[in-house]
Amino acid sequence: MVKSYLRYEPRASFGVIASVESNIAFDSSGKHLLAPALEKVGVWHVRQGICTRTLEPSTASHSGPSLAVTSIASSLSSPLVASGYADGSIRIWDSDKGTCETTLNGHKGAVTALRFNKTGAQLASGSKDNDVILWDVVGETGLFRLRGHRDQITDLVFLESGKKLVTSSKDKFLRVWDMETQHCMQIISGHHREVWSIDVDPEERYLVSGSADPELRFYTIKDDADGKKDAGNENGDANKWEVVKFLGEIQRQTKDRVGTVRFNLSGNLLACQSAGKIVEIFNVLDEVEAKRKAKRRLHRKKEKKSSKGAVEVTENAKEPATEEEGSGTLIIVTDIFKLLQTIRAGKKVCSISFSPVTPKNSLATLALSLNNNLLEFYSIENDANKKNLAIELHGHRSDVRSLTLSSDNSLLLSTSHNAVKIWNPSTGSCLRTIDSGYGLCGLFVPHNRYALVGTKGGTVEIIDIGSSTRIEEVEAHGGAIRSITAIPDENGFVTGSADHDVKFWEYQIKQKPGQDSKQLTVSNVRSLKMNDDVLVVAISPDAKYIAVALLDCTVKVFFMDSLKLFLTLYGHKLPVMCMDISSDGDLIVTGSADKNLKIWGLDFGDCHKSLFAHADRWSSLYNL
Repeated sequence: MVKSYLRYEPRASFGVIASVESNIAFDSSGKHLLAPALEKVGVWHVRQGICTRTLEPSTASHSGPSLAVTSIASSLSSPLVASGYADGSIRIWDSDKGTCETTLNGHKGAVTALRFNKTGAQLASGSKDNDVILWDVVGETGLFRLRGHRDQITDLVFLESGKKLVTSSKDKFLRVWDMETQHCMQIISGHHREVWSIDVDPEERYLVSGSADPELRFYTIKDDADGKKDAGNENGDANKWEVVKFLGEIQRQTKDRVGTVRFNLSGNLLACQSAGKIVEIFNVLDEVEAKRKAKRRLHRKKEKKSSKGAVEVTENAKEPATEEEGSGTLIIVTDIFKLLQTIRAGKKVCSISFSPVTPKNSLATLALSLNNNLLEFYSIENDANKKNLAIELHGHRSDVRSLTLSSDNSLLLSTSHNAVKIWNPSTGSCLRTIDSGYGLCGLFVPHNRYALVGTKGGTVEIIDIGSSTRIEEVEAHGGAIRSITAIPDENGFVTGSADHDVKFWEYQIKQKPGQDSKQLTVSNVRSLKMNDDVLVVAISPDAKYIAVALLDCTVKVFFMDSLKLFLTLYGHKLPVMCMDISSDGDLIVTGSADKNLKIWGLDFGDCHKSLFAHADRWSSLYNL
């Protein structure tokens, strides 16, 4: 007879504001920010700070495990949004309707770069398979594939004036592609390490590239007229293929590699985001201001040398200059790009994006995604930057240490390093956020009006769910409380701590002085002293046995009424991190840091089955 087993599949994930695998991007209206959330793309309303829509692939469109979003791009001329995934697929979305228009398959590796052209009719994609593919968005088909890079593609940008495409790669090179002939017409070297990002200003005058080198490299872009003019010269054969010409370098203020470089829509600002906490904002001067600055620089240089009696020398060879017609003034890269200000975030910055809409009282709005599940919005001004908004209440800032469901499964309690959050498990929305200590475990009190949180400091915090307040903090243990378990008779609970104690508590309803109503409080009724740190405590459904997992890799089973030792379970090579007792009280299941799961009998304490279950240590286990 064929055996049938229960199959469990992931149903939903929530609490993710911005995951670190992909970039963020504003939509064409500037009202919404697109942020990756594992396999989904969240559409966040910037002013309201809420997620208005989620772009999620349907379960019927793909089989197997959900794959994370690895790249996002939005069209500036339409509501279309492109998202690339770890399996190499690309989905085109209508952000207004929230519907998937088409799915494009062509890459064999994760999509690492996406970019629409100005009309939104074409989409270029780069991948870990080292290939670049140009897609027809209207016809929903691939046009051609470009091969030449020897490592994964990191970024790409269109040059609309000459129908060119510039790509960057980890192979340290930039390549300029002619989209009409579908061949590489120029290879740009100079970077000593991987090139991570490139961008071009809206007027297509300058190209900037950032790598793991300590400098930003700038290039000038020739239009078709310049190319034809060069082709008519004596050296025309050598110059007609040179679309991008090196202009100079600017030293960055941090040693971290470049993460993203982006011009704003008006082209007067350039943002350089490093892999650390710093974002450098450069002011892009126009032609008149650049000439004026170059003249002042040369004048100061002549005065300085004349005062020393030195002989006039040529410009530094490391900074090639462009000679403006009729002026004779040599303009270098520092005459055009001037450091305006520096943004220092609280955590590492994962991605940045300029809003396409320029505010009235500032130069631009810049969005940052941080690696602690946070989105921040800064207003860039001439003299300073100001943080306008932070989207943070919809998720935790650090690891989630425990999860607890209410008795009716209508609420979910999660604990973290500084806050407790109450969720609706059906919709994934955050209902309450309550400041707390470093919560390691949690428990709903019967009738789901209150919740208990065991903290790293050894206190038990009593939380009123209705008012979203912490009403009392009880000094329960001298060490971290690792486990908190309800007693089946619903009259109390048990805590286990690193101070070697297992304590039994009772619920009490009292009215304290100065309070208008009665509140829940707890009192310790008895204790059990152990020989090592207590990691997990479990109680059988009939309240006959209590099992205690210790740091010495053993599990001790006691009689609940007399607290006398009944069994000691040996077998795990590392401490037990989670355990549970079956509903009939005959079996106990333990999950250990040695990656094994063991099923024991509670009659003689023998191991019935040992399973190698996970590639990493166990953290939680529940009896369904």
